[in-house]
Amino acid sequence: MNQRALIAGVLVGVAVICAAWPYAAPSPAPLPESPLDLRGTFVGADAAVDAATTAALLGELADAIEFDGTKAEPRLRTGAAFDDLRTTARDLRCRGQTLGAKQPRVREAIKHYLEERVGTSGGPVDADGRATWVRAFREVAAAAEAAAR
Repeated sequence: MNQRALIAGVLVGVAVICAAWPYAAPSPAPLPESPLDLRGTFVGADAAVDAATTAALLGELADAIEFDGTKAEPRLRTGAAFDDLRTTARDLRCRGQTLGAKQPRVREAIKHYLEERVGTSGGPVDADGRATWVRAFREVAAAAEAAAR
């Protein structure tokens, strides 16, 4: 048997094995690392950009609130201050355009989620309350990041 025939035989054997190998369908996209699922709620031509902006903004706010809590005298001490920071940061980042106007389904989902997680009190926030706000913002960020993919 010559070398070409041997190589051809090996290739045919490999092809037969590959054809008989069980095929596994690709796994579905992993669920977001958040109890909130925003996939499919961002719509329109800018949906992915809006989702990525939301993820970046809420992630950065969580980091800022967490960092502020490490100071001897935190600057942000109330739920109202956290919400004002969110509103101001969004206004500055989006140059006055509100993502909520462009993405009303997202706005409502996030609003209800945050109300469920952190409540509606604008009053003083202790260390546990701050951690709850940080966790909620990170969960929204994770859900928005998953929606951006």
